[in-house]
Amino acid sequence: MKSLPLRTVVADDHLLFRQGLVSLMKTRADLVDIVGEAGTEEEAVALCGQLQPDLILLDIYLAGGSGLEAAAEIRSQFPDIAVVMLTASELDEHLDRALRLGVSGYLLKDLDAAELFELVEGVSRDEVAVTRAIASRMLRRMAVVDVSAEGRKSVGPSLTARETEVLRLVARGFSNAQIAAELHVTLNTTKAHVKNILEKLDVQNRTQAATYAMRFGLGPEGSVE
Repeated sequence: MKSLPLRTVVADDHLLFRQGLVSLMKTRADLVDIVGEAGTEEEAVALCGQLQPDLILLDIYLAGGSGLEAAAEIRSQFPDIAVVMLTASELDEHLDRALRLGVSGYLLKDLDAAELFELVEGVSRDEVAVTRAIASRMLRRMAVVDVSAEGRKSVGPSLTARETEVLRLVARGFSNAQIAAELHVTLNTTKAHVKNILEKLDVQNRTQAATYAMRFGLGPEGSVE
């Protein structure tokens, strides 16, 4: 959990877009506090070291380097900083690489402002910032393991049937609140299930848990028997 407003760095080499995004984000001072801006890979990594923000919104295409390389450095050196890719790239290879790095989100620049704010707020609750469309693409990109219905009841090391069901919804991009509503349980119960899942799977965040789930075919059309 991160307290609001999230101390945020914006990294994008297109100055006009970056200025527009910063101006937009400043309309939600209750949600984000813009503490720095970067236009290159080197600047993005350096600012994270200097400022220790809660969040960095990071484009894939940066002057003098790659946002994915910056993400790798930031994830390695400053694991407490949430990295959310905000990019125009719809290339599957970029999405795959970002997922392997364990980023906290992958968003496209044509995102609606209201949805952007909602997803950024979710980052403060350690939720993955992905739209339903990106979540569907993530699922299609992952290899589906042929498991039986019985096998789906207990995915991974000692997950219960209920934890498996929660994991399926995490993989579909549901927030904790949405999972609680879907399963008719309390928000605290949902948070406890998610915490147990992360510990049992030995993963750092919901993105990595979702990636794990995808390999077991727990997608939008799947169900837990």
